[in-house]
Amino acid sequence: METKTLRIEGTVENVMFRNEQNGYAVLDLDAGGELITVVGEIGDVDEGERLALEGSYVTHPRFGNQFQAQYCERKLPSDALSIQKYLASGAIKGIGPSLARKIVDVFGANTLEIMEKEPTKLLEIRGISPKKCENIAAEVKEIFALRSVMTFLSQYGIRSRYAMRVYKKYGSGGMDMICANPYLLCSSGIELEFGKVEKMAEDMNIKKHSPERVAAGIEYILTFNHNTNGHVCLPLAKLEPTATKYLEVSQKVFYEVYNQEVHDGNICEYLKGEDEYVYMPDYYIAERYIADRVRVLCDFSTRDELSKYEKMIDEEQLRHRITYEKIQREAIATALSRSIMIMTGGPGTGKTTTLNAIISIYEKLGYKVMIAAPTGRAAQRISDLTGYNAKTIHRLLEVEFDMAGMPRFKHNENNPLICDVIVVDEMSMVDVLLFEGLLRSLRLGCKVILVGDSDQLPSVGAGNLLKELIDSGVVPVIALKQIFRQAQESCIITNAHKIIHGEYPDLTRKDADFFFFQRLEPDKVTELLLELARDRLPKAYCYSPTENIQIVTPSRKGTLGVVELNKKLQQALNPPKNGIAETKSMLYTFREGDKVMQMKNNYDIVWHKDDEEGTGIFNGDIGRILSINRHSGEAVVDFDSRRVTYPFDMLDQLELAYAITVHKSQGSEFDAVIMPVLGDFPKLYYRNLLYTAVTRAKKLFIVIGSRTKVNSMVDNNRRTRRISCLSHMLRGNDDETDNEALSLLH
Repeated sequence: METKTLRIEGTVENVMFRNEQNGYAVLDLDAGGELITVVGEIGDVDEGERLALEGSYVTHPRFGNQFQAQYCERKLPSDALSIQKYLASGAIKGIGPSLARKIVDVFGANTLEIMEKEPTKLLEIRGISPKKCENIAAEVKEIFALRSVMTFLSQYGIRSRYAMRVYKKYGSGGMDMICANPYLLCSSGIELEFGKVEKMAEDMNIKKHSPERVAAGIEYILTFNHNTNGHVCLPLAKLEPTATKYLEVSQKVFYEVYNQEVHDGNICEYLKGEDEYVYMPDYYIAERYIADRVRVLCDFSTRDELSKYEKMIDEEQLRHRITYEKIQREAIATALSRSIMIMTGGPGTGKTTTLNAIISIYEKLGYKVMIAAPTGRAAQRISDLTGYNAKTIHRLLEVEFDMAGMPRFKHNENNPLICDVIVVDEMSMVDVLLFEGLLRSLRLGCKVILVGDSDQLPSVGAGNLLKELIDSGVVPVIALKQIFRQAQESCIITNAHKIIHGEYPDLTRKDADFFFFQRLEPDKVTELLLELARDRLPKAYCYSPTENIQIVTPSRKGTLGVVELNKKLQQALNPPKNGIAETKSMLYTFREGDKVMQMKNNYDIVWHKDDEEGTGIFNGDIGRILSINRHSGEAVVDFDSRRVTYPFDMLDQLELAYAITVHKSQGSEFDAVIMPVLGDFPKLYYRNLLYTAVTRAKKLFIVIGSRTKVNSMVDNNRRTRRISCLSHMLRGNDDETDNEALSLLH
């Protein structure tokens, strides 16, 4: 049932809590004699201010009825009594109750207007020196600057967090800059959606063909494709018609603005054959750097004869009492003799055994080896399998912030990692920006070993890096394909290999680790899924519904999509109870005990683990809500023993994670995986997606749905298509152009 949006207006009586970083506040509002507790992203409000708020009433189990504000219109107090109360509250540094009374006694209801427009008149007040007057004027200017932006944006239903971002980026001049060019709200650091600026620009009489609008629209289309479609760049031949149609401008206007954008360095061009490809600068710099650095690594390879390492490999065999297959020996020797190599293979093909030998020999030779993976779960998994300590790439590089408050990696060309060999596992998950950062952190002599499964889905971030590196033909690649005897006993592994080779999985066995249940109606699929997760699997295998069992699904939308399944799973596994606190976000109601996932990289959020402290929680990290405090407006989430405090306004970075998409499951393994296969989104039902889902299961994989749909997924060998020029850059020669039609905007 949809919550009705209400509007209330009143004067701030008392501010009980305020987070100055994000604008979250808890206050009492006097609305016509009725005292209402208000919570939300309201900004740095003070007693005596008049607010017009839009939102809804919620009931908190401990704090009772509260008004949760979604939008706030700031109305500074207009009568003398309210102004005095406002100033006396400490809203302006240097003015306390006594001085507030003196100022209002002189200027009355005109006090705030005089402080803003004629601050030198404050010198008439006894006790205000020229220096104090100057300080008060500066403070008033800052306060009015932020509030003017908040008030202005609230007219268009734009939340106060964006006003805070404008203020942080542009300071007191933010309002003037936004009025001159509202499309600055789309820029990096503010990142308001292009469509939400259009109404504002229309009211400000900014024409559709204005350079500011067209430039912002071009950058929006490129950014949309990074974030949504995973394309690193776009062919100009596709960008131009998409932009002219979306922005409703002529080809002539497009090229006038486009050429100026290229000239100003706001976008970059790359010539691939006879076709031009268009990049945002960060992605162009990343692909160029990766191509240049990988070519240098290839040129610096010793290219020793592989036979030179036969004795070392024999000694490793004796030590571990195993026999390496010929292809494994070749992989070990290649890793030892080359400066960069890629090792790929599906489950059960001996990647871990081979990698252990490589690391062991390098350590015997006195090399310092570091192991990294894209996510915390992937790092923990490779640590468990190899016995060597592994870190996430982000933790290895360490995030810090520049003078503008933007995140950057501490380790780079000027402060490289101290290692001789870097091993990166789950390379299919690594995007171009992250790999660029990693390469910049390595000394020139450092060897690079990339391990992954090229048949899995590409990274959540833009690009298809592993495929591009393999397709270039520049980097040595060893592909492990033979399934070892022990692995052949697992139906999960044998069915995974059948799927990737275009064969239908065996759905008939009831005595193994791969089960299929035919259910042809969505309600029946959901019913069985809930029963398995809540009752049957915990009873049969002693599995925790949240720790050991993971539901993965192809889609976010629909009856069997992430959003709907999460709501049903939450109701089944963590229903509302007295004493269990909860709070609403845009999409979900979060409850103490909920399983959640971080949906975007947050480089600056602080976590605590025992006596250790660090920063950064990243896209795909899974945790559990430990506590929700509506009074302070904060929730505490545990990510593998790292405790993080989220202000309520940041909860939109989290989603419930009882069910997750197959894409988000990459790099993780779960004891039991349940997958519904009965959906209305045919583009999401293809071979690689099914293969990726199956390979997430360690001990048990269950499919619920249609046998025909499972088989059609196997038949559909559509690869996730992502546009990039990296392979071409690596080869350094012309290549046939990509003329595939693109669906750039939906």
